[in-house]
Amino acid sequence: MNILVLNGSPRANGNTAAMVKAFVEGAGENGHAITVVDVCKKKIAGCLACEYCHTKGKGQCIQKDDMQEVYPVLDKAEMIVLASPIYYHSFTGQLQCAINRIYALDKPKNLKKAALFLSSGSDDVYGGAIYEYQNSFLNYLKLEDMGIFKAFGKQNQSAELLSSLREFGRNL
Repeated sequence: MNILVLNGSPRANGNTAAMVKAFVEGAGENGHAITVVDVCKKKIAGCLACEYCHTKGKGQCIQKDDMQEVYPVLDKAEMIVLASPIYYHSFTGQLQCAINRIYALDKPKNLKKAALFLSSGSDDVYGGAIYEYQNSFLNYLKLEDMGIFKAFGKQNQSAELLSSLREFGRNL
């Protein structure tokens, strides 16, 4: 299966990166093709709401930034994983920009499954990210929910959490 992970963490060795790494290790053992895009290292602007993509652009965004590297991977992806630390009850701004730019494709043609990885310093702050995931990805795109993985405080980078993410990847 072709899997796209959009990692919204600006920390290369942070809690979210550890979650992504464990998942990739497990999924890789099972032969899946995984592409991780560290959106914080990319120049991806927010959607301009110009509607070029749905008129003259025929599914192509008018903005020529690093999202152009993501579109071909997204087009082939059968599963998407959104991974983010929680900033003020939602995704990081960098991940939100990438998510909003998926609008150009409307509904990626091969995408069938989704998962969500969230890390935080405290519990009960995930509501905004989970709401967007459930409504934009599961309901609107009609994707199968493969799971939501959350960690806060000492759970972050715990052996138990990382083991469960490796196992999740292995069992896809």
